Amino acid sequence: MLKRELRKKYKDLRRELSLEEVSNLSITLANGILQIPIWDFFYFHIFLSINKQKEIDTQPILAILQGKDKNVLIPKVNGENTLENYLLLDNTVLKKNKWGIPEPVDGITIPNNKIDVVFLPLLAFDLRGNRVGYGKGYYDTFLNNCRKETVKIGVSLFEAETSINDTNEHDVTLDYCITPDRIYKF
Repeated sequence: MLKRELRKKYKDLRRELSLEEVSNLSITLANGILQIPIWDFFYFHIFLSINKQKEIDTQPILAILQGKDKNVLIPKVNGENTLENYLLLDNTVLKKNKWGIPEPVDGITIPNNKIDVVFLPLLAFDLRGNRVGYGKGYYDTFLNNCRKETVKIGVSLFEAETSINDTNEHDVTLDYCITPDRIYKF
């Protein structure tokens, strides 16, 4: 399928889920990350969920990361259509941006080349590790500025598509994608 078709399909599928279903699936998914060999790493980048889009609730993943004393980084869109990484601290103040994404107001920034693991938002993914996001390209740009060794983990409420037919050279593939039922390794 094409990316635009997949965006529509998975936005529609998300709308059909109740908030309770999203919450339960998110907890199941978060428990699955314990099986991925990432626990010797130091800096973990994770997005904060857009509740109105019925994205995976990343709070259970955050709780696991913080329980393991990991340094958690959260993104903020800057004026150059790129993401900056802010260290999440107890006193970090969050404010929703124009898309409803909670972002840090200010704080300690960490450069992309320090990031070890990135948890990625997505609408769909395929069996080769290609992902479909919202189409703005923020994460592809961001990932292209990270180290090649950075572990890229997609999180999805749904299972993989067979193939995404219109990928291009700017798309960055995943190393893993985790769903409530399965962990995919690419």
